[in-house]
Amino acid sequence: MVTVFGVKSEDELPGLASIRDVVELRLAPTEEDLARVIGDTDILMSWADARRLRWVHWAGAGVDAALFPELRDSDVLLTNARGIFDRPMAEYVLGLVLCFAKGFPRTIRSQSRRHWDFRLTEYINGGTALVVGVGNIGREIATLLSAAGMRLIGVGRSARAGDPLFGDIHGLGELDRLLARADYVINITPSTPDTRGLFSTDRFAGMKPSARFINVGRGDAVDQDALVDALRNKLIAGAALDVFAEEPLPETSPLWEMDNVIVSPHVSGDIADSHAALVAQFIENLHRFTRGEPLRNVVDKNKGY
Repeated sequence: MVTVFGVKSEDELPGLASIRDVVELRLAPTEEDLARVIGDTDILMSWADARRLRWVHWAGAGVDAALFPELRDSDVLLTNARGIFDRPMAEYVLGLVLCFAKGFPRTIRSQSRRHWDFRLTEYINGGTALVVGVGNIGREIATLLSAAGMRLIGVGRSARAGDPLFGDIHGLGELDRLLARADYVINITPSTPDTRGLFSTDRFAGMKPSARFINVGRGDAVDQDALVDALRNKLIAGAALDVFAEEPLPETSPLWEMDNVIVSPHVSGDIADSHAALVAQFIENLHRFTRGEPLRNVVDKNKGY
């Protein structure tokens, strides 16, 4: 039996009904509904504790919320939606870079006041983007920024040479010396022990005063108090944040009111037709599962990605 957690109707996930002739399908809109059916579930499109569970599909790229200790230590396969969000997130990041370079937030604020606010803007062509996290999403971000004329620096879990996109990829241990070279520092790391608190007071102090920081990875990669201080003290010029340690971002956060900050509600990967793509990806893997073939997008539960 396949259980889909968090939806009330098959209409919410286009294409899902097509697997009814392959498996028994059950929807569990709430946690109470899930608790009633989880004991008979073989495949769960979400996560929970279950004795018979063999495979969990997480309909997102980051799986940190799914990796509770019992799942991590079990033989249950975990797959994610890797590949669905690459292009939307890359376009979102390109949009944020353009927002800063062309001063769009200031333009919109001036328009709301009917204020003719002429000023000069910036090129992104020739600028340097430091992409921290060089998986599929980071690479798609780099591809679009490169097409716009930006120079790229890539930082990954470990160093390696000869990458066709970045040239040399640098390890996390080299981050401190690279920060001062970047006009835009873009974080797209997953939540792991190595990345939690990665961007700290010292790291913000190591950036150019003209640099902008963009986070579309995980909120816990950033010391948020340190970021606020860096913005207030003009250690960096601005920040665009789509993810936060606490979501929704509390109304009391000073980030809401800072003119040099763009706050968005964890939407960088979400597009209008993403549900259909997510279902199609799951169905493809389901057919592989029923045929005994290796699944795609299997997550290394120890690494967290």
